[in-house]
Amino acid sequence: MADPLSNSRRHSLVPSFLYSSSSSMTTSTDALRPSVSSSLVGAALLSKRVVVPAPKEKVEMYSAGFYAACGVGGMLSTGLTHLAVTPIDLVKCNMQIDPIKYKSITSGFGVLLKEQGIRGLFKGWAPTWVGYSVQGAGKFGLYEFFKKYYSDVAGPEYAAKYKTLIYLAGSASAEVIADVALCPMEAVKVRVQTQPGFARGLTDGLPKFIKSEGALGLYKGMVPLWGRQVPYTMMKFASFETIIELMYKHAIPTPKEQCSKPLQLGVSFASGYIAGVFCAVVSHPADNLVSFLNNAKGATVGEALKKLGVLGLFTRGLPLRIVMIGTLTGGQWVIYDAFKVFVGLPTTGGPAPAAAAIKVANA
Repeated sequence: MADPLSNSRRHSLVPSFLYSSSSSMTTSTDALRPSVSSSLVGAALLSKRVVVPAPKEKVEMYSAGFYAACGVGGMLSTGLTHLAVTPIDLVKCNMQIDPIKYKSITSGFGVLLKEQGIRGLFKGWAPTWVGYSVQGAGKFGLYEFFKKYYSDVAGPEYAAKYKTLIYLAGSASAEVIADVALCPMEAVKVRVQTQPGFARGLTDGLPKFIKSEGALGLYKGMVPLWGRQVPYTMMKFASFETIIELMYKHAIPTPKEQCSKPLQLGVSFASGYIAGVFCAVVSHPADNLVSFLNNAKGATVGEALKKLGVLGLFTRGLPLRIVMIGTLTGGQWVIYDAFKVFVGLPTTGGPAPAAAAIKVANA
C-alpha cells in the first residue's frame, strides 16, 4: 500500500483552511486509518509532516502554473471592473478636484454629458484598463504567493492561529510591488480626466506628461498611492476571507463543499461587496490626495490639506466611491473565482482552521 505521507509531500500546500475544496478538506479513510490514529494525525499536522492532499486539478496547486493562473484571473477581474466603472471614477475625480463645478453625483454626470457627450464619460479608459490590469495580475498572483510563503514560515499551528495577520501581511506585500506598475498609469489617467484639453488618452497623454514633468514625475504620487492602495488591499483580502468564512458558517445552510459553483460565486460577490465598503472608507483620504497631486504640476500634500481640509479629505466624494468600490470589489472576487473554477481550482475561502483540523483528524 502506498504511503499516504509520501503522496502528500508531492503537494506544497498551505494550511487547508486557506482554500476551499471538498477534496482538500478530507483525506481517504482507507489511507489514514490503517497507518496512524487520529491523535497521531493531529500531532503530525502540527509538525508539518502531514498536509491535506490537493484535489486532482487541471492546474497543480502552488506550482508556477497556479500562480500564473491567479495572475491572469487577477488581471481580468481588476482590469475589466475598473474599465466598467470608468464613468463613475471620472465623476468622482472631478468632484474631488473641482467641488464647485461638480457639486453632486447627479449634477456631475450632467455637466460631463453636457460638455463632452456620452464618449466623454469614458475619458481615460485606456490608462485605467492598462494600469489596473497589470496591477491586478501582480496583486492577486503575489497575494497567493506571499500567503503561502508566510504560512510556511509560521508553520501550521501559528498559521491557523494568526491567519488574519497572514492575510494582512500577504496582501500588503503584494500591493506594494503591484503599485509600482500602476502609478504611472494612474498619473496619466487623473491628468487626462481632470484637465480639459490635456490629452485624449494614453497614447498622447503619456508622452505629454513625461515631456512636462519628466519620467520621475509619473511617480510623484507613489507614496500617496501606497497610502490609498495598501490599506485598501489589506482590508480587501483580510475582510473578504473573514466575511466569506462567516457567510458559510452562519448564512449558508449547506456545507461549502456541497454548494454548487454558481452559489459559491454568488457568495463570493456578496462577500466582496461588503468588503469593498470597508475598503472605500479606509482608503478614501489617500484617494483624495492622489487625485489632487496628479491634477496639477507642482502640487503638494500641504496644499491639498489646506484646500480640502481634514473633513473634506475624509468625506469629499466618499458616497460615490463607496458605490464604486463596493461594486468593483464584489465584481473582482466573482470574476477571479470564476476564472479559478474555469481552470480547475477551488474558489477562495474556507472553514475556520479549527473545523478543518478536526475534519481531517476524524477522517
